[in-house]
Amino acid sequence: METCITPLPEASSSDEVAGGALEKWPRRAFSVPPRIRSGSIPGITEQKFMEDNVLWKDRVTHYKHIISSNLTQGRYRNVMDMNAYLGGFAAAMIKYPVWVMNVVPANSNQDTLGVIYERGLIGTYQDWCEAFSTYPRTYDLIHASGVFNIYQDRCDITYILLEMDRILRPEGTVIFRDTVELLVKIQSITNGMKWKSQIMDHESGPFNPEKILVAVKTYWTGEAPNKKQ
Repeated sequence: METCITPLPEASSSDEVAGGALEKWPRRAFSVPPRIRSGSIPGITEQKFMEDNVLWKDRVTHYKHIISSNLTQGRYRNVMDMNAYLGGFAAAMIKYPVWVMNVVPANSNQDTLGVIYERGLIGTYQDWCEAFSTYPRTYDLIHASGVFNIYQDRCDITYILLEMDRILRPEGTVIFRDTVELLVKIQSITNGMKWKSQIMDHESGPFNPEKILVAVKTYWTGEAPNKKQ
C-alpha cells in the first residue's frame, strides 16, 4: 500500500504544518493552496491560480443567466465537474446549495487533485473511456469543459455520452464547453439520445471559437408497436 499513498511533506518542527497552513472555510476555497505556493506543480503559479478563480466566477455568473431558476432554487443538488483542473468551477459554486464532485481526468497533463483537496473540495481521478462508479447517487448537473478534446482520439465519444446519460437523472442538465466542431458532433449524438440542446455563444461574445452547449435529458418512451388484429 505504501506505493499508493502520497506522503505528507516533511515538517522541520512540531509547530509547523506539513505542506503549509490552510485558511479557514470559506476563504480556503479561494486562497492559494500550499502546493501552488511551494511551486510543486509545474506550470501553475499563484498568479495563474488567482486568474483561474476570476475566470470561473465570471463563467458561473454567465451560467446563472442560462439556468438561473434551477441553480438558485435548489433544483440542482448533486453536481459533477468532469474536468475540474484546479477546482475553480466548484469554488465559484459554493454560494449555491449544491455539492460538487471534482473529477481530474487520469489522462490530464497535470495532477491537480491535491490542489482540489487543499481548497476544501472533494474529488477523484477518472478515465472517461471507462465507466464511472456512481453508487449511490446520480447527478443533477454535469459540467464538461474540454473533456471531449482530451478523449476524442482515445475512444468513441458516443461511449462517454452514454455514460453521462447513465449517471444523469431525467431532466438533469449538462453544460459542455468546447470548439464548435466538437459541439456540433456532440449535439448530433445527444439528439439521438432524445436530449434537448442548444449551442450558445461564449460569455465573451460570438467571436470566441469556444462555444457552450446546454443539453437537458428528457423523459421519453418509445411508441408501442401496433398490435395485429
